[in-house]
Amino acid sequence: HVQLVESGGGSAQAGGSLRLSCAASGYTYSSYCMGWFRQAPGKEREGVAVIDSDGLAKYADSVKGRFTISQDNGKNILYLQMNSLKPEDTAMYYCAASPRLTIATMTVNRYNYWGQGTQVTVS
Repeated sequence: HVQLVESGGGSAQAGGSLRLSCAASGYTYSSYCMGWFRQAPGKEREGVAVIDSDGLAKYADSVKGRFTISQDNGKNILYLQMNSLKPEDTAMYYCAASPRLTIATMTVNRYNYWGQGTQVTVS
């Protein structure tokens, strides 16, 4: 049973930084994709950054150059370093994983497992 637990959300001022973490457990797959998604009130969930098991990452245009996704395979932890935060980054951030994907995608419904979310508020 795969479990994803996010942490590290909170409040920040515009221009500030936050780092999100996602601890994964119950994984038995040798290849997978993981990613960070976000959902603001009244908006659809959208991809922020995704990464495959080889470390190839993709980013939404809105966060390129500001956010960095990384993973510690030994500890099964996924990170999202968020710098130069903007008020429009305010959202609930979710960690997601899919053992069926070999190429990372921003498509929400391709991911099977989701964390409970962590709130990020930028003012």
